[in-house]
Amino acid sequence: MMLEMKSAAEISLMRAAGQLVAEILARLEERIKPGATTADLNRLAERYIYQKGAQPAFKGYRGFPATLCTSVNEHVVHGIPGARVLNEGDIISIDCGVQLNGFYGDAAWTFAVGHISEEKRNLLDVGEQSLQKGIAKATVGNRLSDISAAIQRYVEEKGMSVVRDYTGHGIGRQLHESPEIRNFGRPGRGPRLTKGMVLAIEPMVNLGTHHVDTEEDGWTVTTRDRMPSAHFEHTIAVTETGYEILTLLPELLPKGGY
Repeated sequence: MMLEMKSAAEISLMRAAGQLVAEILARLEERIKPGATTADLNRLAERYIYQKGAQPAFKGYRGFPATLCTSVNEHVVHGIPGARVLNEGDIISIDCGVQLNGFYGDAAWTFAVGHISEEKRNLLDVGEQSLQKGIAKATVGNRLSDISAAIQRYVEEKGMSVVRDYTGHGIGRQLHESPEIRNFGRPGRGPRLTKGMVLAIEPMVNLGTHHVDTEEDGWTVTTRDRMPSAHFEHTIAVTETGYEILTLLPELLPKGGY
């Protein structure tokens, strides 16, 4: 496993890419309302990416046809934007990636469409908190699987499940680099985390079973039991004193980390 450490200058470039992704997600959140279509959201994101002199990371990647992944309700990841209309009570995961100045940024968030059920709200809370639990383990000296174990433990304590078929990843000059970051596993395994590692941590949390299937379009991943799923992702850099979340707008940066 070749792990590429990024210099301070490279992380600065990745920070710019990550903050562009964060800005796009913030802009999209304002448009996520009943009656909007996933194609509407995709057009908005794509136009803004090009305006900023960047390139969509996903469009054309292994044949994927769109700028965003838009996954609604029981769709886990890789949903293709189209004519689907968002309805009151839906949840939608939006995964966005850009390439800017030779480096990638990648993040995902799951949003409520209007008023959602308490069950779905709890799912979103658990998904977001599991991401935070994983990020908190991304410090120098820890093992890679410490991230995985923290995510799994928190999710399963809440009576939900983590998807096992898809993982987080390293990121840099390539969208997907080593290492693969599972959302489950025992702690204390894998390489030690080192200053300069940049990781895209992305738990996918299901209300029901962890088993998933891929639909006929060859992309959209759906929970096997058709229960709702939530997906949260940040790109983070391991620093000398902890970690930095690269896909947060500066005014949203948490004080002291999570």
